[in-house]
Amino acid sequence: NVLEKLPGHGLGGERLRELGHRLRDFTGIEEVLPAAGFKAVLRPYQQHGLNWLQFLRSYGLAGILADDMGLGKTVQTLAHLHLEKISGRANLPSLVVMPTSLIANWCSEAREFAPELKMLPLHGPLRAPHFAAMKDVDVILTTYPLLVRDCEILLAQEYHLLVLDEAQFIKNPKAHSHRVARQLKARHRLSLTGTPLENHLGELWAQYNFLMPGLLGDVRRFAAAFRAPIEKQGDVERSRLLAERVRPFLLRRTKEQVLSDLPPKTEIIRWVELSGAQRDLYESLRLAFDKKLRQVLYSRGVAQSQIMILDALLKLRQACCDPRLVKLHGAVREGEAMESAKLELLFEMLTELLDEGRRILLFSQFTSMLKLIEEELDRRGIAYVKLTGQTKDRETPIKSFQNGEVPLFLISLKAGGSGLNLTAADSVIHYDPWWNPAVEEQASARAHRIGQDKPVFVYKLLTQGTVEEKILALQERKRGLADHLLEG
Repeated sequence: NVLEKLPGHGLGGERLRELGHRLRDFTGIEEVLPAAGFKAVLRPYQQHGLNWLQFLRSYGLAGILADDMGLGKTVQTLAHLHLEKISGRANLPSLVVMPTSLIANWCSEAREFAPELKMLPLHGPLRAPHFAAMKDVDVILTTYPLLVRDCEILLAQEYHLLVLDEAQFIKNPKAHSHRVARQLKARHRLSLTGTPLENHLGELWAQYNFLMPGLLGDVRRFAAAFRAPIEKQGDVERSRLLAERVRPFLLRRTKEQVLSDLPPKTEIIRWVELSGAQRDLYESLRLAFDKKLRQVLYSRGVAQSQIMILDALLKLRQACCDPRLVKLHGAVREGEAMESAKLELLFEMLTELLDEGRRILLFSQFTSMLKLIEEELDRRGIAYVKLTGQTKDRETPIKSFQNGEVPLFLISLKAGGSGLNLTAADSVIHYDPWWNPAVEEQASARAHRIGQDKPVFVYKLLTQGTVEEKILALQERKRGLADHLLEG
């Protein structure tokens, strides 16, 4: 019934009939285990996700993996890509398109879970020399802005699998990025998004216009058959018919639906790569401090240089968070616009988490960073409460959050890292890392403690190739030392 509405999209009459015959004999989605060499152990719902992705590929269909944030859409997709490579089916490269802020995270997870996949990130001003290598890799990573800029190169290559991560970025069918995405040549298509529908049904139509053109008719027919009756008249029967039409091609699991598969606390590191002026600022500070500290260490020794070392580390950590934090003559001129890669990632995450109805604790050790976050929250009209060392009345923001009046609590690490009981929270975000892992863990324990009846997700935002990466390594050493001592 659904298949009768499918377009050509590679399905000619013969192929459509063959697919119909296969589906008539369909008895259910088969289990397909990850290939040998895949390094992650999939949770039961993630294994089901892999089974579903393999089902789509086997039947030449496309779909949306729409799990909540934190449930592992990336790891399920990597398991799928790895299995396609090991099976020999992927004799062409696959292409993954994503927001710029996710490039570092994809590279990191691929190294950790699927090291056999040869990845090629195409981003930044020096990407052109790598275009020639596209046909020789397993997975090409690019971004939505570059999808348009590099369209001539990307359209010239054929792909095994085309994946759009955070696919809500193509929700406008008139946008150039949507038109380019539709023209890309791939055997199989997949969208990843926790929010396939944000404002209106036209966005859902845009998703399937990319994935399976014709499944929902053209835009006018869709508006007449579904949008107007559902959005303007509240037609329940039309809504049921639309849900039935897309159900085989959309897999969504919320955190509540997979509670039995989740541990009490899940820690997730979200890597972000500095770029542009922020990267240049970080590098200029690093080189300047490196030269200065070598001279001081040589003349005064380590004991007499500690204050300067700590000041240098502070400035580098601030540059990772937001260039505006760096109070150094000439570092950032007043009024100069300099983007923060980490702040951009934070608001992408907040948008998705708040859409899911999550209750969030957001920690930073810099009250000045919380102030910058506040300004952006105010600009976007997002409700929040705040607790810092300057807060005189602690009870009011705590009660507002615990009673469900606001979904977001900004907390400075020192003021709220201990002594609070915030069991209304199910998500914790550490905007910047602290030297001592025990301090971070105490802060996360504000949510994950006695009385909590939900799994807690802890997200740590870290910039790649910076002092924050060194802090993470130091944390691991300290944690290992403490565990060894206490367990012994």
